[in-house]
Amino acid sequence: MSVGLIGLLDDVAAIAKVAAASLDDVASQAARAGVKAAGVVIDDTAVTPGYVIGFEPKRELPIVGKIAAGSLRNKLLILLPAALVLSYFLPWTITPLLMLGGAYLCYEGVEKVMEAVMPHQAHDHEAQIGTVAVNPQSVEDEKVASAIKTDFILSAEIMSITLATLPVGSIWKQALVLAVVAIGITAAVYGVVALIVKADDVGLAMARSGVTPVGRSVGRGIVRGMPALLKILSVIGTAAMIWVGGGIILHGLEVYGPPAIHDAVTNAAEAVAHAFPSLAAILEWTVEAAISGVIGLLIGAASIPAVGFVFAPAWKRLKRLLHRRGNRLAP
Repeated sequence: MSVGLIGLLDDVAAIAKVAAASLDDVASQAARAGVKAAGVVIDDTAVTPGYVIGFEPKRELPIVGKIAAGSLRNKLLILLPAALVLSYFLPWTITPLLMLGGAYLCYEGVEKVMEAVMPHQAHDHEAQIGTVAVNPQSVEDEKVASAIKTDFILSAEIMSITLATLPVGSIWKQALVLAVVAIGITAAVYGVVALIVKADDVGLAMARSGVTPVGRSVGRGIVRGMPALLKILSVIGTAAMIWVGGGIILHGLEVYGPPAIHDAVTNAAEAVAHAFPSLAAILEWTVEAAISGVIGLLIGAASIPAVGFVFAPAWKRLKRLLHRRGNRLAP
């Protein structure tokens, strides 16, 4: 074998080692970022099953698939390039944009609370903003669109957390890590959601054709327990939207708000943690989460009339204006 060929093979081997090391680095960075974003991922998983409740079993997986596809588009086609562009050119805009998204989560969460507590007022509010559906297909489309909008905010938080954990380096490596996290988290979240919403079908199959009496008993237990589990997840999902939204606002206030707000939250959490040292970490997190939830409730409650009397009428006027302009331009 010629010396030149041996040299070429050595170069190829060296490049392969560098590439492998780079891929290992991307994988490790993606794993670390995924752990950091675990709280938001859990919230995303708890929120989504609520959008499937009430539909026929044959529509459950297609709806989950539509939401998953929308989530992946959000992450890869909108949030990934936007996160990179903003982080390089307009880093100061990221926190205010996340705060706006957090306010939307608070609004969505409080609106769901209204639906449960005051259904008539909630229906009037939906009619006022023009979101009441009139046929089954539009109900499904409406639910999917609402789920994708909520997922967009949660995904933005996930991508921001991921970007914040990455070391300064090549924009291409950062893009690759963001893409790996986006695909991995979407697959994990909606894989779990699909298992949750179809668990009752699995339980029914086990109850009818289980090989052993134990298997049939387990199947019947799953069938009986799933409605309660879905309701619990719906409650958790609503609380998660309010809590995560309030948390985003609270973290934003650390940057743009008066220092007294951040100091008050920190002091309250530390005081409770010091009172019970053995449970310090859990109690500190619980206090911060509770304060985030209260902030989320207040912001969501304030946003309901703001959306109903300000934003919705303005949006309707804008749509009418665009529609009239489109009609004039049509041949």
